[in-house]
Amino acid sequence: MNEITDRAILTALGRQMSNAVQRQSVAAGNLANLDTPDYKARAVAFGDVLDGELDGTASLARTNAGHLGGPPPAGGAESEVDGLPARRDGNTVQLDRELLTMTRASGEFSAAQTALAAKFRLVRYAINEGR
Repeated sequence: MNEITDRAILTALGRQMSNAVQRQSVAAGNLANLDTPDYKARAVAFGDVLDGELDGTASLARTNAGHLGGPPPAGGAESEVDGLPARRDGNTVQLDRELLTMTRASGEFSAAQTALAAKFRLVRYAINEGR
């Protein structure tokens, strides 16, 4: 049976916070280039983040040539977003989409931060009650 350890919980919360920060950074970069001609909006894809987390430490078996794409892109977990309409200047950044992405990432970061704070409150309580 798999045990859920404190270390695993802290690691998972840390990853969630890091991923949220990465998504916010990419969205901020898109917003910074809102008026840049021919700029293509970028996003962080779940599969790319997963590949980055695995970082070659786990081996995955490919049972079909169409399964499990190759290594993550050289640019990290960021990639251009396909299918977005381009304005006349060729820019694909959409203000509403980027603000929504930042808001969602902020909420995920806050949720992980709240859980982390609660975990540390429990540890502090255990230490103080042990006197």
